[in-house]
Amino acid sequence: MRLIAREERPHPGAQLRLTDTDGMRLTCFATNTLGRPIAELELRHGCGPGRGPRPRRPGRRLRNLPLHRTAQNRTWLEIVQIALDLLVWMPMLALPGKARLWEPRRLQLRQFTAAGQLVTTGRRRILRQARHWPWTGHIATAPDRLTQLPDPG
Repeated sequence: MRLIAREERPHPGAQLRLTDTDGMRLTCFATNTLGRPIAELELRHGCGPGRGPRPRRPGRRLRNLPLHRTAQNRTWLEIVQIALDLLVWMPMLALPGKARLWEPRRLQLRQFTAAGQLVTTGRRRILRQARHWPWTGHIATAPDRLTQLPDPG
């Protein structure tokens, strides 16, 4: 077992810890891998130089569940899992081009916060979207792309 420690400067804007001395942060990791260069091990363990903040993934923090009983929390977690599956599959199936690769935060900004007005006229509901929003075309074509998918049954 090897313990590899390095002293590095925190990225700009990082909040300093009590253990940081002279503006430098000490990072360590333990490994039992033999015969590999330290730079490769640092990259594999996610503590090499040049690493940036990792993007957040939805659903990671489930420490405080909202309900009191286990069965209720299990049901809530199933609903959250379905919502996350929809959040992952919807862009892949409904959006064109590079929009399929949008992370959940970017998808939320561009798709779910678009201004619109739901109008009921002649027993129909029409969604009027803002013309100035750059991603209105993606929003408008997404339902059509979803209806063109083949039936899974």
